Amino acid sequence: MRLGVVVGRVTLNQVTPALRGGRWLIVSPFTHRHMQAGSSAPAGLSPDPTLVVYDDIGAGPGNTIGFVEGREAAVPLVAPAPIDALHVAMVDEIHHCPL
Repeated sequence: MRLGVVVGRVTLNQVTPALRGGRWLIVSPFTHRHMQAGSSAPAGLSPDPTLVVYDDIGAGPGNTIGFVEGREAAVPLVAPAPIDALHVAMVDEIHHCPL
C-alpha cells in the first residue's frame, strides 16, 4: 500500500459496468518528505507523476488516502475490472519515526 493526497477528480462519459457507483481520483503519491511532515503534508505536488485511482469509499480533494496498485487493485471487485489502482484506506494521521 502507498499513501497519497487527492488533488482532483476525473469525470467519464462511459464506465465499465463493474465499476458503476465509484469515481476516479487524481492522486499525488507521497514522498519521504511528505512522511516526515506527518499529517500536515508540505505544499506542492510530489515529483512522482500523479495517477488515477478508483474510489468507492468517498475521498475528496485534500484527503490523504492509502491505495494499492497492480493486480491486487482488481481483486476486491466482484467482476473482473480494468483498473490499476484502488483506494483502500482513509488516513487520519501519519506518525513518522526517523531512522
